[in-house]
Amino acid sequence: MAQAHNAYMPGYAAPQVKHHEWRTAENSAAYLLPILQTTVKANPDLKLLDVGAGSGTISASLAKYIPCGAVTATDISDDILERAGEHAKEQGVTNITFQSANIYKLPFEDNTFDIVHASMVLSHLDSPVQAYKEMLRVVKPGGIVANRESDLRMWSFFPESAGIKQFHDVLLATTIEAGGNISAGAHLMTWAMQAGAKREQITATMGTWMYSTPEERRMWGGTMAERIKKGGMRDKALQMGIATEADCENMAQAWEKWQAAEDACHGSLHGEILIRK
Repeated sequence: MAQAHNAYMPGYAAPQVKHHEWRTAENSAAYLLPILQTTVKANPDLKLLDVGAGSGTISASLAKYIPCGAVTATDISDDILERAGEHAKEQGVTNITFQSANIYKLPFEDNTFDIVHASMVLSHLDSPVQAYKEMLRVVKPGGIVANRESDLRMWSFFPESAGIKQFHDVLLATTIEAGGNISAGAHLMTWAMQAGAKREQITATMGTWMYSTPEERRMWGGTMAERIKKGGMRDKALQMGIATEADCENMAQAWEKWQAAEDACHGSLHGEILIRK
């Protein structure tokens, strides 16, 4: 019998994943771009796999760096892949295809892709080592597996408020309960090595996101407020007894107040890894 894995707690409803569509290769995969640009010069026809692509905004922007190559974007949700296809069309990106796939059993032959990329996927998984094994399996010898994951413990924000602090505590607790990993960004090397990579094959860095413009505050704060108003995080917090209905309303209001503050900012830390097979 196949092993059952945990579900993605936020789900795929547009308000729950609104902030995903802010992400681009430039703000979410900058650590990969230099090697991608070097590789495409030597191999213009390179093949890139984006695993757990979600709304496809990173996938589509990566595709622009390899105009003669091809991007395959996968996700377990057909609904989100439909949105990703619409985004690619809006961006005029034609060298990309979309395919439903489970990261634990990718439907590709061994040694198929030159680059395999995943962003903010393994932190939600109960078996990240198994996912790395699959990504390493489908990348060619000499190719690269690139991955970026949050360290959810590492939030820096202003203005501080009891509501956002409580939200952060609830986020950490519900992520753990849902089978995710709150310190994924710090675990990428050990997971890769457990999956069979040698230390000398690995380059590890840290990156950040920063939300401070009015548009960024609306995007980030609005998504966080939506997650505590309804959806998987709210449901799990109530089920665990770590928040009440009133708490959830207070946390949502705290995010709405944060959005309105002209001097508000929010930063988060991520681990980044390049594995050469």
